[in-house]
Amino acid sequence: MSPPSRRPVPTVEAPGLIQLPSGPLAYLLRRSARARGMRITIDPARGVVVTIPVPARRGWGHPEARIDTFLLEREAWLRRHLGRHERLRVEVAGRGQVRDGGSVRYRGELHQVRIGAAPKGTRRSVVLREGDADGDVLVVVLAARDRRPPARVVADWCRERAREAIERALAEHGPALGVVPTGVALRDPRTRWGSASRRGRLSFSWRLVLAPPEALETVAIHELAHLRVFGHGPRFWELVASRRPDHLVWRRWLRQHAFELHSALTPASPAGPGDPVAQGGPAPPGGPAAQPAPGAAR
Repeated sequence: MSPPSRRPVPTVEAPGLIQLPSGPLAYLLRRSARARGMRITIDPARGVVVTIPVPARRGWGHPEARIDTFLLEREAWLRRHLGRHERLRVEVAGRGQVRDGGSVRYRGELHQVRIGAAPKGTRRSVVLREGDADGDVLVVVLAARDRRPPARVVADWCRERAREAIERALAEHGPALGVVPTGVALRDPRTRWGSASRRGRLSFSWRLVLAPPEALETVAIHELAHLRVFGHGPRFWELVASRRPDHLVWRRWLRQHAFELHSALTPASPAGPGDPVAQGGPAPPGGPAAQPAPGAAR
C-alpha cells in the first residue's frame, strides 16, 4: 500500500500594520510553504508584501518582532520605492493606456493607440501595427460582437506576438546551447520573467513582448542555459554571456521598467498585478536584507 500523498500547504495572507518614525505603514503578510526566509516585495497592486515561512518551520512560529525589525531597518528603502511607484503610476496613467490617443509600450517603444470600429458583422476585434510620420501606431479595430474590452484585445494580440518572438529566440539559441525544451508555456506571473523546471519545461511572461527584443532574448537565453546548469554559478553566467554578452544591460532594463510593463493593458486600473519593482532577497544567516529589484529571470 502506497503512503498517502502530502497535500500542499496553502499560502496564507493577512493584513499588517506597523508604526514607523515616518508614519504608519500597511503591508500584506504572506506565509508560504516555499519560503525559506523573510523577503519583502513592493507589488503594484497590493503595496508592501512581506513573505515568510509557514509557522511549522523552525523559528517562524512567532515572527512579529523579526518583521517589525525588518521593516524598521528598511524604512528609507521602503519609502523610496513606494514614492517611485507612485510617480510611475501617475506617469503610466497619464499616457492613457488603451484608449484613443493613449500610448502603450510594445517591443520597447511607445506606440500611439488608435481605436476604430470594425465593419458590421465582424465577429472578432483585431490589432494592426502601423507606422506614420508621428511614429508607431497600434490600431485597435473593435467588433461590436466582440465583448472584450480594448485593453484585453491588445493584451491577447500581444500574447500571440510574444509566443512567436519567444519561439524564434528558443529556436535560434537552443541548438547553440545544446538544449531542447520539453515544453514552453506563456503566463502572466507576478514575480519573475521566466522559469525553468528540472524536467526541461520553460515558462515565460507574455509581457516580455512589451520590452525591447534584446530583453526578451536575454530571458530566453537565461532559461535555456538553466537546462544545462540549474544554478546561478560562474558556469551558468558564462553560458548566458556566450549568447548575449550584454545581458546585464537588458536585465537592468527589465528591473527599471517592471512596474510599467506589469501596469500595462489592465482594464481595471493602471496599477494592475505584476512583478514587483523592488524586492528584498531571502534572509541570509545574519538576518533579512533588502536588495534592489530582481533580475530578468530566475
